[in-house]
Amino acid sequence: MPHAIASHASHLSHLECTARKKVLYGRYDLERAPHAHEGWFDVSTLKEPYRAEGEKRRGGSRRSRGGECHFRGSALRVGPYGSSMRIPEGNPMTAAVTTDTPLHSPPLSSRAAVSGDSDLRATLRRMQATQRATKPPTFEQRIGHLERLEQTLLKRKDAIADAICKDYGNRSRHESFVAEIFITLQAIRHTKAHLRDWMEPEERQVGWAFIPASAEVHYQPLGVIGIIAPWNYPIQLALAPLVGALSAGNRAMIKPSELVPITAELLKDIIAETFDPDHVTVVTGGSEVGEAFSKLPFDHLVFTGSTRVGRAVMRAAAENLTPVTLELGGKSPTIIGEDFATDVAAGRIMMGKLFNSGQTCIAPDYVFVPEARKDAFVSAAREAVARMYPSLATNPDYTCVVNDKHYARLRSYVDDAKAKGATVVELSTETLEPATKKFVPTLLLDVTDDMLVMQDEIFGPILPVKTYKELAEPIDYINDHPRPLALYYFGYDKTKVDRVLTETVSGGVSVNETMLHVAQDDLPFGGVGPSGMGHYHAFEGFQTFSKKKPIFYQSRLNATGLLRPPFGKAVDTFLRIVLGK
Repeated sequence: MPHAIASHASHLSHLECTARKKVLYGRYDLERAPHAHEGWFDVSTLKEPYRAEGEKRRGGSRRSRGGECHFRGSALRVGPYGSSMRIPEGNPMTAAVTTDTPLHSPPLSSRAAVSGDSDLRATLRRMQATQRATKPPTFEQRIGHLERLEQTLLKRKDAIADAICKDYGNRSRHESFVAEIFITLQAIRHTKAHLRDWMEPEERQVGWAFIPASAEVHYQPLGVIGIIAPWNYPIQLALAPLVGALSAGNRAMIKPSELVPITAELLKDIIAETFDPDHVTVVTGGSEVGEAFSKLPFDHLVFTGSTRVGRAVMRAAAENLTPVTLELGGKSPTIIGEDFATDVAAGRIMMGKLFNSGQTCIAPDYVFVPEARKDAFVSAAREAVARMYPSLATNPDYTCVVNDKHYARLRSYVDDAKAKGATVVELSTETLEPATKKFVPTLLLDVTDDMLVMQDEIFGPILPVKTYKELAEPIDYINDHPRPLALYYFGYDKTKVDRVLTETVSGGVSVNETMLHVAQDDLPFGGVGPSGMGHYHAFEGFQTFSKKKPIFYQSRLNATGLLRPPFGKAVDTFLRIVLGK
């Protein structure tokens, strides 16, 4: 995992180096670590261990921000947290730096991440034991938990935007404030406003034969919730499920993505600052940690990510009969109706497509336009991009693709489509170097299902365009493919809107807009079939993380004694009444 790197194995025979200037870790650098002194390292002077000066902690104690920088053969380890990288033999300042699979060490303090399977299981057992030993939190306690999270988010909002920007290379600060901070805060505030009502027992009816008994449903905390968060919205998609879990009175373990290591470390600090470690904790590490995490016997597990990994997570959870909420993705279609203005639709679609550079699970994946308006849509899309992004390369509003691997994946989609007959339309004349990881917004015309771009979720600023003559064509196409996480229809004809809503199945829908259904705090969010299962957000999130316990209260006076043997005439009379002669 490309973040701050450590080794405290001082008993090994090795060379030691003074850390002062630069060492690159793959295309990441150690200056991106969340602490100021975990910065650039000069390995050309191999003299003495480096120990950075400490920082004040609450209570007056000090924690080292530095650590030591060691060589053993060609392996370099440096810093406080415990991953490794390798550099070739020779002058370490001039040699090319390459990365192996990151190694993740056990925690160096109670605030550091746990990683090994035994550590993860011990953490879960400790949290479950604490859960059993304490009463479910009261309404006031749950509000307190949410308010502390709210205050910490507000205090650390700039640090969050900075961390995500460094992980991406460039991530629009405004997008981070909107998608990570604003949406999460709104979820917290909506939950606070409605939590008392949600926690109230629900009265249910009893059958007339059981009157005057009564029945209720109580909402009870499940226990410890596991949350596996993705890299595309690393704060929102870790904390939105946490809000639901806390509102329902649970504890939680969070595994953030290793693709955004700086943000993952910051999230760990935010949670440690806000909650007791037996209440909420963050576990960092690579895919091997994520795999071990998914095998833990949680009381409920939330996963946000790809359908492929979602299947593996569900298989792992099934071994423990752990219920899962899977927020996956897929290819979310868009249909422009005959009666909707092309330029307005294009502006809203490109906004949804290019937010976070298309790296959104509910981004429009492809669009159906009326056959006669294809050229008009291309022109309107080009104009929309020019308005939103007058430039791309140096524009801080235009977000990078998260890493080189995903950039290459997007390039392969375009190359494959072009080779198979698609027309490629770049919506900007600006040339962007691959090293910037900024991808030119691109339309693909004349696409077919044998193209990779029409088989995989795109997750980038590429929009295939298909045409139709009759509304039945896009409806049939959508229904012939895996059910999507989102669907978008642009049109004012209520009959056609209702037809699309009725004849298609998707996780959620926005009409005459894209993506904004997910920002509505009183709507549930979730997929269907290959795009996911279960819901969180709103009251449905509270229900997801609660056991809905049905309770029957027998009254002092009741007639159920008539149903006990030995049966007599009274029971015969009762059965004739309810069953007929």
